[in-house]
Amino acid sequence: MDWQAAKQAFVDGELLAYPTEAVFGLGCDPRNEQAVEKLLALKQRPREKGLILLAADYSQLVPFVADLKIPQDKRFSVFSHWPGPITLLLPAAPTTPDWLTGGSDKIAVRVTAHEPARQLCRALGSAIVSTSANYTGEPSLTTAQAVRDTFAERVAWVMDDAVGGATSPSKIIDPITNQVYRA
Repeated sequence: MDWQAAKQAFVDGELLAYPTEAVFGLGCDPRNEQAVEKLLALKQRPREKGLILLAADYSQLVPFVADLKIPQDKRFSVFSHWPGPITLLLPAAPTTPDWLTGGSDKIAVRVTAHEPARQLCRALGSAIVSTSANYTGEPSLTTAQAVRDTFAERVAWVMDDAVGGATSPSKIIDPITNQVYRA
């Protein structure tokens, strides 16, 4: 795997595509507003919807999460979901930008169990923005070739690996209120 090319694309504010549990994801550096805007424009996705951050482990998400706002009595239920195909809405750190939260006081985050995506996050040394590889309203792409065919040069780096065995996108829940946003 050409991790150096992935790192360079990430640092340069370019878009990357990689396999997740069910579909290919499109991502970029969550700290780079121009990269996030490029991703939103490509997908034709409104900024107000917010974005998911994908990570190899919780430590990569800590800069974006108000960890101390997770109640002690909820911590086990929060962290017992990971690694896995469950996205959690957690309190956003005060420094987490609106381009990630969509203006909410929560941030959508996931520690993936899909090894290729974990390897990518480890190689980047960072969480990565994660949204399905498709145009809004179109079916999600499930292969590296489909990503190349659809997005061509608009995606700087595509990971040649397979998606996991999940048949639907990650479940999204707020583990503090137990509200389910996507089953």
